[in-house]
Amino acid sequence: MTTPHRIDMHVDPIDRESSLIADVRGGLSARPRWLPPKWFYDERGSVLFDAITELPEYYPTRTERHLLRTCAPEIARITQARTLAELGSGSSEKTQVLIEALTAQSNLTTYVAQDVSESALLGGMTALADRYPGLDIHGVVSDFSAGNFREGLRSMPHYPDTLLAFLGGTIGNLVPAERRNFFAAMREKLGPGEHLLIGIGLVTDEATMLAAYDDAAGVTAEFNKNVLHVLNRELGANFPVQHFTHVAAWDADNSWIEMRLRAQQALRIVIPRAELTISLNAGEEVRTEISAKFELGAFRGELKSAGFEEVAHWLDADERFALLLARADRIVP
Repeated sequence: MTTPHRIDMHVDPIDRESSLIADVRGGLSARPRWLPPKWFYDERGSVLFDAITELPEYYPTRTERHLLRTCAPEIARITQARTLAELGSGSSEKTQVLIEALTAQSNLTTYVAQDVSESALLGGMTALADRYPGLDIHGVVSDFSAGNFREGLRSMPHYPDTLLAFLGGTIGNLVPAERRNFFAAMREKLGPGEHLLIGIGLVTDEATMLAAYDDAAGVTAEFNKNVLHVLNRELGANFPVQHFTHVAAWDADNSWIEMRLRAQQALRIVIPRAELTISLNAGEEVRTEISAKFELGAFRGELKSAGFEEVAHWLDADERFALLLARADRIVP
């Protein structure tokens, strides 16, 4: 079997534990309590998320996949990209549509795949190396949010004529201040005239949005609770996972879905490696993820403020999801 060309490691086990401890101390000591969603994604969490994307209630993945199949040739024609770079690439399954289109233009030479999960990244890279033996594949295991995103994106190698893809609506996991920092870091990463392709969930009816994060089969609930398994295993915590309930709620003021874990009874939680003990009241919740949904015009304005100019966008027939293609301006604001 062909192996990936090369892979850079920017996640040291000691640094990873330090980051996890810092997030746990900061988030679980806050009011209300919270944890960052990146800690869902150990090997089990990645498998559970892949299962979520195939659920009938979870429309974002299949909608984005359909949009990519429709618009990939136009994206290739507009960008003429020689390099495709992807943040949070995972198995790179959707990315193959872009690779096919860019290869058909006879331009693509390099694919840079970034993910925090080494196992998911290696699996995707190996499959692509077998399918596209002439493609230079460069993998990066890293946390792109490191150092307020600037340090995380700095670890990504830069090749000429880049199209940077950030798919899956993952941008919705960031609060507005984080998005501003992220867009600024991406604009610093891309040269004038290079392109950004980003997938966003749009505001639609509340029932449809909530169902996508609270499926009937309970897969999302298991995915949400997986963060407690991670803390128990890696930090020696004593979370009784069976005594937490998965909650999905729509916050209309902030225009986002919140996923939370609700304690079913009063609990005393000890997290030895974080040197932290907390008491949870019955009914108290820990926020584990937000998934913002956007109005197209407002999102376009956020990109413009960061130095990106929209080139094109594509919507599904139900206007639940959008792909935006933006070009880095020559003048950084």
